[in-house]
Amino acid sequence: MILLDGKKISAEMKLEIANEVSRLVAAGKKRPNLAVIMVGDDGGSATYVASKVKTCHEVGFESSDFHYPATASEDEILKKIEEINNNPAIDGLIVQLPLPKHISESKVIETIDYRKDVDGFHPINTGRMAMGLPSYLPATPAGIIELLSRYNIETEGKNCVVLGRSNIVGTPISLLMSRKANPGNATVTICHSRSKNIKEICAQADILIVAIGQPEFVSADMVKEGAVVIDVGIHRIPSTETKSGFKIKGDVTFDEVAPKCSYITPVPGGVGLMTIICLLQNTLLAAQNKIYH
Repeated sequence: MILLDGKKISAEMKLEIANEVSRLVAAGKKRPNLAVIMVGDDGGSATYVASKVKTCHEVGFESSDFHYPATASEDEILKKIEEINNNPAIDGLIVQLPLPKHISESKVIETIDYRKDVDGFHPINTGRMAMGLPSYLPATPAGIIELLSRYNIETEGKNCVVLGRSNIVGTPISLLMSRKANPGNATVTICHSRSKNIKEICAQADILIVAIGQPEFVSADMVKEGAVVIDVGIHRIPSTETKSGFKIKGDVTFDEVAPKCSYITPVPGGVGLMTIICLLQNTLLAAQNKIYH
């Protein structure tokens, strides 16, 4: 069993991005600038945004952060998005989800200029991805693809099962795994809350990608011997064994599943770290006009 080490790969990618930023600046070009809008005080979102900002500075990016109270109006947020859309100094924009219930996520996503949509959620980017055209890939699926690529994991002709059909992970990774590319060319099955015989379907997977949002959902009897398992889940579980009072768990019961795997991502230290670095990779592409000219 080999760990798909997100910490190691994200560190490699961080260095690659930092070197490219240094090259841009030496050539007299501006530093990439990522704008983040956060509405409200969700603890998990705040931690994630702080990590994004920290990583931006580590690779030499500028960052522009806009924090609004949970009471901010939808119109106020949409006006700020339009302002950023029209600001040539800013290359990429993300609006941290989830948003307060009175603000429409779909309206917010559609208002972002698709050329600055480094989260890859705008319908134009989603549609281009589905058609196999150049686009900004959603960061978590992009991170999974990077891990598979950098560990030289064969995907062509493999049976890939994706647990979960969210627009953020499940649906886009299913498209990426079935596209004519490497990694890709897999035969993909998506399972979700209405699927029957999930255990039997998972047990046939050569590659199992789990983004179902339930801690330790996947047990050893659901995993084929020698499978590649990608665990996207991250959950804080109360624990008396740690000083913090909780443990971080994934959607996979790691200790019992890992011995059966050829490769598996740890939680933490797997896909989560790849998500942030792939977001910065998209921002670098935006700054260089490499997707949309």
